[in-house]
Amino acid sequence: MTVSDWLSNNWIEIFGAITGIIYVFLEIRQNIWLWPVGIITSAVYIIVFFTSKFYADMSLQGYYLAISCAGWYWWVRGDGRRAKDHRRKDMETGRVEEGEGEKSTKSPFEGGKGDVKLNVTRLTLKTGTVLAIIFVLLYFLLWFVLSRLTDSPVPEWDSFITSLSIIATWMLARKIYEHWFLWIVVNSASLILFVTRGLYPTVILYLVYLVMSFAGLKVWKRSL
Repeated sequence: MTVSDWLSNNWIEIFGAITGIIYVFLEIRQNIWLWPVGIITSAVYIIVFFTSKFYADMSLQGYYLAISCAGWYWWVRGDGRRAKDHRRKDMETGRVEEGEGEKSTKSPFEGGKGDVKLNVTRLTLKTGTVLAIIFVLLYFLLWFVLSRLTDSPVPEWDSFITSLSIIATWMLARKIYEHWFLWIVVNSASLILFVTRGLYPTVILYLVYLVMSFAGLKVWKRSL
């Protein structure tokens, strides 16, 4: 098989790998454009994983589509703290400072000191406990479905990666710093799995993911 033949046979996976790398770069930069890029990547990998019989991973991409819309909204809307501070200040002083209270004309995709944005936070014990319970329940549910109702060749691995990715993506949407640790585990496990299935463009993608996860851990720490 020539290089051109291989490229023509795997072009959709290669395209998904490229958009996936862009997605993680934008994630590290806390750039809101990561969400529309993530929607495109998820749509592509629904096709890739269906073809490879990774049904849990395929379903995960559907979840990514939904959580990307929610994450997009949360990141644009912010945590509301700045707006509350303004209202409290207005009540105390009886006036609005110059420039405050004016409707912003800035695009939600632009950064800036005046934007209401979602801040990076640490994982609390309560939230961590709830997420751990959800992970265990998801894992056993997916393992049961994949092992009994599908022809998945690796139901245990597929269930583990999918369950942990669901938790990590929700944490990303809420800008919880510790989600990077989960991505390191997910990307390491995915590398091994995709090598065994011969998805080499995706292997390269997840190798880049793994390296960039460590970079994200470092960059996001500065925002705490």
